[in-house]
Amino acid sequence: MPTSLHMGHSRPVNQHSKGWLLVGIQALLLVALVVLPWRPLGSDGPLPVWFSLVGVAVMAAGVGFGLAGAATLSSALTPTPVPKPGETLRTSGAYAIVRHPLYTSVLTVAVGFTIAVGSWWQLAVCCCLAIFFGFKSRWEDSMLAERFGDQWQDYRRATPAIVPLLRLGRR
Repeated sequence: MPTSLHMGHSRPVNQHSKGWLLVGIQALLLVALVVLPWRPLGSDGPLPVWFSLVGVAVMAAGVGFGLAGAATLSSALTPTPVPKPGETLRTSGAYAIVRHPLYTSVLTVAVGFTIAVGSWWQLAVCCCLAIFFGFKSRWEDSMLAERFGDQWQDYRRATPAIVPLLRLGRR
């Protein structure tokens, strides 16, 4: 007999556990981005001021895009990639540009931060974040495909996952 925790639906519980695990990994990568040394490897001098200015501008763009994505999600916004039951598929606003604008936002902020501090350490973390979001978005896509069927498939074919205008494997 199923316990009240599972209520006969072990898959959603497993999805939520995996979702929180992914949130934890993402948090660790973001902490690493900030706490690793900011000095460029092999450099003794400060970076030119324009590095910081460009980095801050890129970070601001990322924050703005993330706020637009969160506003479009509205009541469907969750801390994990597991979609809320009963919500509709969002395909407008930031979601008309990419399927995962919050991932795009975080990556853009991370790239901006990396430019601002100019460190190879942050560049390595950005690469790890990009790989991580690639895997995370594929898992989220599979849940959305299951939930929204043909509507999702049409949206997936028309809209890149994370990087605007990048449609890998599209026909």
